[in-house]
Amino acid sequence: MAPILQIAIPTAQRAQAARRLPGMAPLDPADWLVVDDAYAAQMAERARLIADRPDAVHALLPQARPAAEELLAAVLDHLAARPDFAVAAAAVTRPDGVTVALDRDAPLMTLGRLTAEDFCLIEAQDGAHALTGAILCFPAGWTLAEKIGRPLGRIHAPVEAYDDDIGKRVDRLFDGLKPGRPIWRANAHPYDDPTLFAPRTEARRDKYGGPASPYLRSERQCLLRLPATRAVVFSIHTAMARRG
Repeated sequence: MAPILQIAIPTAQRAQAARRLPGMAPLDPADWLVVDDAYAAQMAERARLIADRPDAVHALLPQARPAAEELLAAVLDHLAARPDFAVAAAAVTRPDGVTVALDRDAPLMTLGRLTAEDFCLIEAQDGAHALTGAILCFPAGWTLAEKIGRPLGRIHAPVEAYDDDIGKRVDRLFDGLKPGRPIWRANAHPYDDPTLFAPRTEARRDKYGGPASPYLRSERQCLLRLPATRAVVFSIHTAMARRG
């Protein structure tokens, strides 16, 4: 299978990736979701993964269903305001011409077929911020089944840079996040393999690439709070490009 690549990682995204963790900046809500030159190919791969590997790319705890339904409604409102999507009562036509039926009984699966972003739901649970649902077609070095239901500190335990200080700063970010005021950050890492579906268990510690790797993988990560359920949405748009 040919690699799914963007022509380049956006300059602003690379600059954001160079900032010190957590490196958040305000986001214009109109710029939340991305359609770029790899959109059609990424959406075809997402459809394949959702059909062939549903248990690997989707998880939703029962208590998170209201948040998932609110997230689907929020995304549909966002898409309806854009000229590149056609949103109707029962279906959405995407910029690549594909029409997706709206299955409101499977809100996260439906989202996975509409946007190139992955979505994670973070909710208050036992005094911590925990992952309660996700559609994650393009994981970069983690496995959804190991993380669902876990608090953020436990989720990031294998990440060396995620120390107690960073954890406290991230908790403050989540606590202070207001509806209608999203924020974003980015990362960028060299990769040897351009495969977008790249899960990895916590037991593995070898790296995906180094200075001579031919690809650069970057995630544009956005955080926003849903007003009704108060869940935090963590959206991830993945870009992979050849290193120039």
